[in-house]
Amino acid sequence: MLNPIDPDQVIRDGGVTGCFPEEIHPGVAWWMAACYVVTTRADRLVVAYDGQPATAEFFDRMCLGAINAQHYKCHVIDRGPASPDDLLAAMKELERVPGMYASTDNGTATITLYDRDGAPLTDRTGLQLIRRMIAEDRVPIPVNTESKGRIQPYAEVVR
Repeated sequence: MLNPIDPDQVIRDGGVTGCFPEEIHPGVAWWMAACYVVTTRADRLVVAYDGQPATAEFFDRMCLGAINAQHYKCHVIDRGPASPDDLLAAMKELERVPGMYASTDNGTATITLYDRDGAPLTDRTGLQLIRRMIAEDRVPIPVNTESKGRIQPYAEVVR
């Protein structure tokens, strides 16, 4: 694994949290999104971030990880800069689509994964499986270009 992390230390409490760049890096966002799509078999995913410049790369990597997750052809709905409440509202409006939210605060980066009901993921609802996939370096990669998903702005989806 390039740029290894300590999965047991940083993947917890609904997602991944750690000091940036010491404990986590933007590549972790790719890993988390790809693993989340595969473990939930999601064909759609809503993503958003806090709008901070430091968070933008994490957000971009989340989108890329989700659309490149094996053969799932995930449709990523880009909510862009938003609050966690805005993300949850979009997930509900789109009929229980899972979501991911990236934020940074005082050198700490956090990516929260939300299930279809808007609850942060727990070990019992998939976080443990994602942690194990990353620890064992089994991050899913795309099968072929035809299996690649797409990214679409939220405003285009809810017209």
